[in-house]
Amino acid sequence: MYETIISERRAGNQGWIILNRPERRNSISPKMTFELIDAFRKYDEDDDIKVVILTGAGDKSFCAGGDLAPDSSGPQAFLDRYESSRKFAELFRIFENYRKPIIGRINGDALGGGFGLAVACDITIVVETARMGTPEINIGLFPYIIMATLMRNTSNPKKLLELMLTGERISAKEAEQYGFVNYIVSPEQLDQKVDEVIQKLISKSPAILRMGRRAYYTARELEFSKSLEMLSSMLSLNMMAEDLIEGVSAFFQKRKPEWKGR
Repeated sequence: MYETIISERRAGNQGWIILNRPERRNSISPKMTFELIDAFRKYDEDDDIKVVILTGAGDKSFCAGGDLAPDSSGPQAFLDRYESSRKFAELFRIFENYRKPIIGRINGDALGGGFGLAVACDITIVVETARMGTPEINIGLFPYIIMATLMRNTSNPKKLLELMLTGERISAKEAEQYGFVNYIVSPEQLDQKVDEVIQKLISKSPAILRMGRRAYYTARELEFSKSLEMLSSMLSLNMMAEDLIEGVSAFFQKRKPEWKGR
């Protein structure tokens, strides 16, 4: 169905999206951007999918960023290129407004746009050998679109600015220190850790995961008092959820809850 990615449903209500251009280090072409948007939207609308996993083909690179090679199928005119950039920005809006948890299975280097995609995931698991960074400045470009995501996901904004200004790459360990990733594992432990996180998420109420995830991303953008007001409303909505009743009942009955997703 797709030319640049693989969309794969797996047992356990999992939807996998695999960047599939290993010969180009899974770099992002205009076609890949369109296909990613389509695949993410389809999984978001599929009630059988509870969690989405984003990864790359091969074992060397998750994503090397934007494809610099000429692409005759891509936009040529200035306004067309502008609209293509807006499409890439749309992909990050989809991430933030998603209804389901997104896990980043980062199996290798994540650079430029690939770094942005890795950080945009809700939970990012990275192999210890991976390098991350924003090398765009080295070719006379700046990481404009992914900057929005990176700024909101770092504990060290001055270090982020340095990375963007110098184009230097950092190790997975440094990326963890700056707040960009959740877990660092050996390549041999990657699938085990990803599955561990998947099982944790699937065991929760999909309805409350959706509400809580959306509340988090909304509250992050609001002034403190407005954030509290919005979160108070979300709590009131949560108190009316059927899954809360089921969760409390299961707790007192010492059994696993049977979520209805309502």
